[in-house]
Amino acid sequence: MIALWKMSNMDSYRSICDRFNVGRATALRSVRRVTNALFRLAPRVIQWPSQDRAVIVMRGFEEASGIPRIIGAIDGTHIKIDAPKENAADYVNRKGYHSLQLQVVCDHRALITHCYAGHPGSVDNQPVFRRSEVAEFLNNAERFPMNSHLIGDAAYELHNNVLVPFRDNGRLTARQKNYNYRLSSARTVVERCFALLKGRLRSLLDRLPMARVDLMAEYIVSCCVIHNICIFNRDEVAVLAIGEQLQENNMVMQAHHNQNRLAGINKRAEITDSLAMV
Repeated sequence: MIALWKMSNMDSYRSICDRFNVGRATALRSVRRVTNALFRLAPRVIQWPSQDRAVIVMRGFEEASGIPRIIGAIDGTHIKIDAPKENAADYVNRKGYHSLQLQVVCDHRALITHCYAGHPGSVDNQPVFRRSEVAEFLNNAERFPMNSHLIGDAAYELHNNVLVPFRDNGRLTARQKNYNYRLSSARTVVERCFALLKGRLRSLLDRLPMARVDLMAEYIVSCCVIHNICIFNRDEVAVLAIGEQLQENNMVMQAHHNQNRLAGINKRAEITDSLAMV
């Protein structure tokens, strides 16, 4: 109860110790033990959609937006932290405060199907994506059954398995604008996911209640686990020479990247032309 109270409120440890009549050391130990247990539970609670589940997810997204074969929406958010003792400048994000990055993929119900936390706030969404496990999933057809794909905002690169909006250069066609509108409608679920996550676990709205950077990612993931457990239980809340080898490997990777980008361009164009106009 101490841990859940701390995670779901912005109370100080002094206030929590007074509420539960325990010492500060006991409160700290309770939070760390519970968050560690939840973190170890994460692989069972936060899972990429199986093939059967993917069919349900794709149907849910298509009913909401009209865009077919969406397996998840991806985005990142910043979690505030106190300035670390080491390399504090690396954690200052573009808004001017210290933070850690949290990247999530969620389904049409705002259920988190993948999360990745811990990068300093100065790192942008796309570099975080490249370092995450999801980037490896892009080369695994089993992760994207039936030619499915994620959807993201303009911060991500177009790929056969990641669809992003057309850049608005002032010369978009009506169908391209229609596609962007529908994609934006589908992407609202990940914004809702963040709002629900931070609404349930309100400590994420304030600076994280810890000083050790190595424990912060574990704490954030444990909050994602609680979020999913709440959704499973329908608990609703209001929304708030190497050199030569490397060169060769890079050429191969670039060729794959170009091929996948072209496939993404073709897929996006096909879907854009097939959507009903609104």
